Amino acid sequence: MEHITLLLAIVVVTALVFDFTNGFHDTANAMATTISTGAMKPKTAVAMSAVLNLIGAFLSVEVAKTISGGIVNEDGIRTEVIFAALVGAILWNLFTWLLGLPSSSSHALFGGLIGAAVMSAGWSSINGGTVVTKVLLPAIAAPLVAGIAAMLATRLTYRINRNVTDPNQQKSTAKGYRAGQIASAGLVSLAHGTNDAQKTMGIITLALVTSGVLAPGSNPPMWVIVSAGVAIALGTYLGGWRIIRTMGKGLTDLQPPQGFAAQTSAATVILASSHLGFSLSTTQSCSGAVMGAGLGRKGGVVRWSTATRMFVAWGLTLPAAALVGAGAEFLTKQGPWGIAATAVILVGGSFAIWLASRREPVDHTNVNDTDGTADHGTVADVEPQGVVTTAIAAVQPPPTLGAHPTDLSTTIPAPTAAPDDTARPSATV
Repeated sequence: MEHITLLLAIVVVTALVFDFTNGFHDTANAMATTISTGAMKPKTAVAMSAVLNLIGAFLSVEVAKTISGGIVNEDGIRTEVIFAALVGAILWNLFTWLLGLPSSSSHALFGGLIGAAVMSAGWSSINGGTVVTKVLLPAIAAPLVAGIAAMLATRLTYRINRNVTDPNQQKSTAKGYRAGQIASAGLVSLAHGTNDAQKTMGIITLALVTSGVLAPGSNPPMWVIVSAGVAIALGTYLGGWRIIRTMGKGLTDLQPPQGFAAQTSAATVILASSHLGFSLSTTQSCSGAVMGAGLGRKGGVVRWSTATRMFVAWGLTLPAAALVGAGAEFLTKQGPWGIAATAVILVGGSFAIWLASRREPVDHTNVNDTDGTADHGTVADVEPQGVVTTAIAAVQPPPTLGAHPTDLSTTIPAPTAAPDDTARPSATV
């Protein structure tokens, strides 16, 4: 019993470490566009996001119940399986953070849990129907729905303001959209806390159930909710600057109206899914919304090379984390020495990744610098537009907010120059 108690404590701490990595890994979801367009200073943005993530953790437990009693069968799952699953999720989170890839922390957790459970008890331990309906289908639908919503919202925004030509009105409108960006970024942060903090709550609850502390089907205890909320908030405050750089400067050129449309669309999708118990990826929702907003403005360009790297990372996350989780579970099955070896691998691997990140540090002072766009100003200067961008952008209304004639000349030449706008120039996102 003493061994089980110690192991349970290790699992709870490891789960909170995962929650911490989830926070700094996914900060970009809420704040990348706000930081890149200059609506908020980097440190202020992550501080606001951290507070709202903490508040969001208390709003719902539907996603936590999906994880603790839906994806895997609780009967026959040992506490060691949860530990192995967390090892797979944490190492994948840190690896993609090192590469600056906004992969899904949620899918890393699911992959690690599925791989460890299969290694421990076989495929019968997985509830395939729940995985398909509440994990895989939302993973496909979320970025598409958020992207389409953001594209339509962007088109509507520019259409409504197409007749705004007075410089003073343009300045006032641009300020309003920047304020809207701050509000919508706060909404995304709240949604992120509501959805992602619950995943750690679900994992800890599952560990408590497997060790006999809680009855099957129990809701997360209050101390679990509080600790998960604090862990994700602390991680968010640190700021995953590498991924913020990718999300904020690598996908497309966003102006404040587009940023507002993208963040509002993503937050709506995330909050709706949390209410329904769908444990979708906030990363995929926000990335899809950013690309949709980029395509919603005539002259907008999506950097498909960066998007392709993201798509590949999304596709690899579940199987890669599952393989690591399965390997970790193979070790833990060997007994106490296997559990110790798994812990050493986790700590050693995490430290090695951190050392590698120090070779080229990224923080709030250089988060808006990129190798590809720092010297040229826009994504269009470093990457030609693709067929999809050309086709969609050709039928969009010309921008009137925050657009300069030079913006269009570097992307898709317009028949006539757009009215001059004295609002803040667009930031490369």
